[in-house]
Amino acid sequence: MKNTGWDSYQLFLDVARGGGLTGAVVSSGLSAATIGRRMLELEGQIGRSLFERSQAGYMLTGDGQALFDQLLEMEATARKVDSWQRDAQGGAVVRIAAGTWVGWLLSQNMPSICSERDGFRIDLHLGERRASLAHRESDIGIRAFEPEESNLAAIKTGDVAYAAYQARNMRFAGPQRWIAVAEEEAISAYLRWPYQNKREGIAFTVSRPRSMYDLVLAGSGIAVLPCFVGDQEPRLERTGEEIALLRHQQWIVMNNADRHRREIRTVVDRMTRLLKSHSELFAGKRPTYA
Repeated sequence: MKNTGWDSYQLFLDVARGGGLTGAVVSSGLSAATIGRRMLELEGQIGRSLFERSQAGYMLTGDGQALFDQLLEMEATARKVDSWQRDAQGGAVVRIAAGTWVGWLLSQNMPSICSERDGFRIDLHLGERRASLAHRESDIGIRAFEPEESNLAAIKTGDVAYAAYQARNMRFAGPQRWIAVAEEEAISAYLRWPYQNKREGIAFTVSRPRSMYDLVLAGSGIAVLPCFVGDQEPRLERTGEEIALLRHQQWIVMNNADRHRREIRTVVDRMTRLLKSHSELFAGKRPTYA
């Protein structure tokens, strides 16, 4: 067991709490096949059977239940250590996990989220993979759907719309040239859309969504972007109507046990006001630049 990483134990907890692989897929961003393989590896490392597998799901064995109970104690201890560490650093830390573009908007408006008068600091983690609030890797997250986990609370902030954008007044003489994130990094639906609909037209692939924006501005091609990004940029224009299939809801998510901590409640309230004040822009309703 000494060679077993905490990430494997976290996956085990996800599977055990959800009674199968589906919940762990949602919380970890890994495929069901990968999680199933990781659980077999964990059982091999420990030398004990942890699950009874059936079509109905994954049921804990006696050894699995014993491990589950021990890991719950470890989680509680880890939370105490985190709190102790924050106190030693002289102030609380509020950890926010957000996707590339919501994080971009938060960064532009960070003085309204945290100022020099606040007794806490912000740790902003950006990425397309969703952080697990269940294990308190983050205090606040932004999700594209209402959470199913019973220990999470959520506030709906509105809808998010998407469209294809190109540099204003840019016209391609030949076939349209599309820009996409590398397929193995295309986690979100809007990142997968070019592969599902314009695969033959993809001329550029990049490692990060933010680079698509830069290439579009440079006139290199067309990319799918959130409307709250593309519609704010006067140098960009939509190439067509909203891509309706990509529209989704947006939720601010936090752990139920932490939601009433003063600093988290403060940040959540401020984020809610910010995102709701941009609801028309998020929903693609604000007129584009003429």
